[in-house]
Amino acid sequence: MIKTSKTVYDPKEAQDGKRILVMSIWPRGIAKDKVDLWIKELGTDKDLIKKWKEQTITWEEFRSSYLKSLKGKDDLLRELAKVAKKQTVTLLCSCKDEKHCYRYLLKMQIDKLH
Repeated sequence: MIKTSKTVYDPKEAQDGKRILVMSIWPRGIAKDKVDLWIKELGTDKDLIKKWKEQTITWEEFRSSYLKSLKGKDDLLRELAKVAKKQTVTLLCSCKDEKHCYRYLLKMQIDKLH
């Protein structure tokens, strides 16, 4: 099972399972023990996330660009799918809106591999 309902700033709980940070840059103020694994390669490009937050691109444009950035990273996605079959995985980043966040898009891509 893969969860995307928490941000990296939310408290760690047992039901989170393996907490995986998927940001390209380590978030300010977060201690290393708040996550179990950091996969920065699955984070979004700094310029892309900036455009989305500044609302200079639409959600669809953001979604399309982020999904393109996952091309060639199938091994990482398959590995996460394998882990998620065995235990709960919580994907973490700093976005507060779960449905308009790349970790939600990442979850959908991983789910396709289950």
